[in-house]
Amino acid sequence: MNQLGTLYFFCGKMGAGKSTKSKQLSINKQAVLLSEDEWLSSLYPNQIASFEDYLKLSAQLKPMVKKHVQNILSVGTDVVMDFPANTQKLRKWFLDIASEINASHQLIFLNLTNEQCLRQIAKRRIEEPERAAFDMETVFIQVTKYFEAPEASEGLNIIEFSG
Repeated sequence: MNQLGTLYFFCGKMGAGKSTKSKQLSINKQAVLLSEDEWLSSLYPNQIASFEDYLKLSAQLKPMVKKHVQNILSVGTDVVMDFPANTQKLRKWFLDIASEINASHQLIFLNLTNEQCLRQIAKRRIEEPERAAFDMETVFIQVTKYFEAPEASEGLNIIEFSG
């Protein structure tokens, strides 16, 4: 029987560094990196103007991504997902991806304060001007209302980093 790959995914507020860390981890683990932002911008160009648009289109993407990731894991390749795992419901989706095929998983929790995240978002607006419209403190506040820190009761393998 083939050795299965490991699924790596991230939890952290907007601006916590999930995309940066996912890129580093995929290089370190020689893993396939899947970025939700890249998939959404390729499949739905210029269609995300609000958080509601994002939620709707992200939900449409998930069934296809789930099967794709399971196929990659099943051939023994590690997968790093730069998709947010910021609520219990979202984390259950990641856990199901791995557990349905008996693959292992690792949740990396980037536990930064709101102030640390807002500093990084301000820096990102300068470095990536194309994101400036979305990378606003108002959006951070709106999105952070939904954030749920992971808990041991969720049955996840969690590694926590604080800023």
